[in-house]
Order: sequence, then structure tokens, then C-alpha cells
Amino acid sequence: MKSSRLVSILLLLQTRGRMTAAQLAEELEVSVRTVYRDVEALGAAGVPLYGDAGHAGGYRLLDGYRTRLTGLTADEAEALFLAGAPGPAAQLGLGSVLAAAQLKVRAALPAELRAHADRISGRFHLDAPGWYADADDAPHLPAVADAVWSSRVLHVLYRRWREPTDVERRLEPYGLVLKAGRWYVVAGPGPRTYRVDQILELATQEEEFARPEGFDLAAYWAAYQRGFHDRLHRGEAVVRLAPGTTLTGPAGEAVRRDGRTDDDGWTRATVPIESVDHAHAEFLRLGTAIEVLAPDELRSRIARTVAELAQRYGNSRAPGGD
Repeated sequence: MKSSRLVSILLLLQTRGRMTAAQLAEELEVSVRTVYRDVEALGAAGVPLYGDAGHAGGYRLLDGYRTRLTGLTADEAEALFLAGAPGPAAQLGLGSVLAAAQLKVRAALPAELRAHADRISGRFHLDAPGWYADADDAPHLPAVADAVWSSRVLHVLYRRWREPTDVERRLEPYGLVLKAGRWYVVAGPGPRTYRVDQILELATQEEEFARPEGFDLAAYWAAYQRGFHDRLHRGEAVVRLAPGTTLTGPAGEAVRRDGRTDDDGWTRATVPIESVDHAHAEFLRLGTAIEVLAPDELRSRIARTVAELAQRYGNSRAPGGD
């Protein structure tokens, strides 16, 4: 709608300063000609907006002009309060700041939108950590977050999984990511990804760094996750699944995509596995609902485990039994 677009132009110029017609058109996903018409409409409505010609030109608001118009819809007000997760904010040392900001936003909302925000807060609660694991203890998280904001270099003692386990690193922290209750810092040079809870010691340096131009944290993380899964599942196993049995994750996707049903109703498929050790534990959980056909190493290992279990439980009584 045009009215919503006019509000968006006004708020974009208020928050970002000077913007060209092309930049506004790209942001709003409209034509440059539409932006020209919208800017004329804003000017006719009395908004102190003007444009400069030339290479460094663009539209901007008169210095000091601020609008109290938020342009929030009911859905936007609900999303704002749903996105304010108190747990992660508190971990970053921003718990009181978030509470104060939400209070101010709530007070500024019209009564109808305030009711929407209260309803979303009362009906939805975000709990990031997994069910069987608490969030990792990351005592250096506030310091890392501060370095992200101030573009300060960090000198850390970091514990990794391979030898030597404890190593010193110079980090240029570009951003923080919360994944399943665990915090990660994406840092240069590289960039590379580090678990914040594995930082043993930290010292913030006076040295500042320049964040790479155009670095997109969300895009980097999406690519990192794809690469992580590719590196994780480097092996394959051929399995047969009893009717109604399902696998999860990449293995489940492989079954749904390439599985074929045998005459006895079982489904045969080639699925990715992390390792023989991991697959051995995961497949044993399915009991008799799965049969491993390959690789031979995995099939033989499961057979040995089953034989040991049969021997242990077949002819013995529980300790202390009669």
C-alpha cells in the first residue's frame, strides 16, 4: 500500500540519513519512478525532505527533524515482543536494557497495539537450549559482545578438540550467533567460528579492526552450517527399515528421497553417516526395526554387540535374584 510505503521511506531516511532514489527503490522493491512520486507526495504533505543532485547526492530529511510516527501494524508489534528473548539478552549483559526498551516501546504504542503485544508476551515463551542440556556456561560472553560492538581485537586462550588442545588466538570478532543454546563468535582472520564457552582466558586489546566490507553474518552462518553437515556426514550405510520406521536429519531425507520398498514392505536406502562409531550407537536404538547391509565393518560391529547382549541377558539372572 502507498501509505505504508510512504511511512517506510520516512523511517528509512530518519534512521539511515541520506539515501538515493535507487537505494530506496531497492529497499522497498519498487521502481525508481515510484520513489520519485512517493517523495513528491511526502513533500506535498509538509515533510521537510529535500534532494541533492550529483554523484554524492540523494534524499534526506531536514537536520533535526524527527517523526513520532512508528508505522507499526498489529503483526509487527507482536513480532517485536516475540523477538525480544530475555534469556540471550541477559547472557549478553543486556537484560535490563531489553526490559527498559520494551517498556518504552509498549508505552508509546496505541492501546490496540499494546493489547496485541501483551497477548504475544503472555502466550509465547522462547527457550533456546535443548531439552536435555542446559545452556553452556560462557563467562566471557559479555566481553566478546562488547568487542563485537566496539570492533576491538581479542587475545584469547582457546580450547579445541584436537592436540594441542589449548591454543592462543588473536580474534577480530565480527559477530555472535546463538545456536541451540550455545554461543559462537565468528571472527577473523578467515573468518572462522569459535565456541564462546571454550574461551578459557580473554584480554581485550586497544587495537581496533575494520570489519570486512559487505560481510553478512547470516549468510556466513548459513554457508557454515551447510559446510558443517557436508564435513560431518562423510560416510554412507545401506540399511533396510521396517514399515513405519523413520530416520531423522540427513539420513531421513535420504530415505524419503531415494528409498525403495522391497517385496516384504521394508524400505531399502543408502544414508549418510558421521562415522561407524556414531552410526553403531544410533542404529542400535532402533532395535529390530533396522537392518544394516553395508558397510561390512558397521554390520559386523552391530552383530557383535547384539550377540554380547544376547549372551548377557539370555542365561543370566539379575544380581541378587533367586
